[in-house]
Amino acid sequence: MIAFCRAIVVALMAVIAATAPAHAQEKTGVKPGFVLRPGTARIVLMRPSIRVGAQSTGGMYEPNADWTDQAKENIGAALAKAQAGLGNSVVGYVEPVGASSAKVAEYQELFGAVASSVIEYQFFKGNRLPTKKRKDQFEWGLGPDVRTLPGLEAADYALFITTEDHFGSTGRKVLQVFAAMARVGVTAGVHKGFAGLVDLRMGELVWLNADMQMGGDVRDAEGADKRVRQLLEGFPGKPVEAPVAVTAVAAAPPIASAH
Repeated sequence: MIAFCRAIVVALMAVIAATAPAHAQEKTGVKPGFVLRPGTARIVLMRPSIRVGAQSTGGMYEPNADWTDQAKENIGAALAKAQAGLGNSVVGYVEPVGASSAKVAEYQELFGAVASSVIEYQFFKGNRLPTKKRKDQFEWGLGPDVRTLPGLEAADYALFITTEDHFGSTGRKVLQVFAAMARVGVTAGVHKGFAGLVDLRMGELVWLNADMQMGGDVRDAEGADKRVRQLLEGFPGKPVEAPVAVTAVAAAPPIASAH
């Protein structure tokens, strides 16, 4: 018990030291002038990146393979249902094999890095880079070579999706109570996700939707449906009242995650 309490105190001190002023966060960015009309484009849904695990008392991520498998299945099913309502032809990416598979994984990692940079240095106004301060500016991308990935030759856009969940452990929740008594804000759990649309002609990121506090427990079907709805909020070309115009829909791609 003493050891447990000592761990709580140490973790609380670490949290206090790391506490920084909060800044308002924007959640969506669109490249100025970008418009996507329903029924005009072919979009490839890349394999989503999904990480699910626990959050230790000190805030460290501890992966959980069973939870991740559940999330992969549930989000895959939710995306398969959502594809028909996005206003354009959305097809699942057919994963290549061999060396090309590694190249795809590199671009998925690159998208994650770019999206994180957008969140940190453009969506958080307090951290905004001097070159990103103009209101009508949204210039991010993966580079034109992304269109050389196998299977994207006939596509106009690639849709990347990333979700990450750290469910707060019992120790973390106890720490949260102690921290509240000390008037220190401590969160239990991390639930973040972002979806981005990349123009394959130039490799530009033309739309990004990101939320560092997403809802929906991805370990069950209902929660995964909610998560996918949040990820695709404001998706370009998505009809509001018009009939859905979908020319072909393929099953969602198999989902894998980095551990």
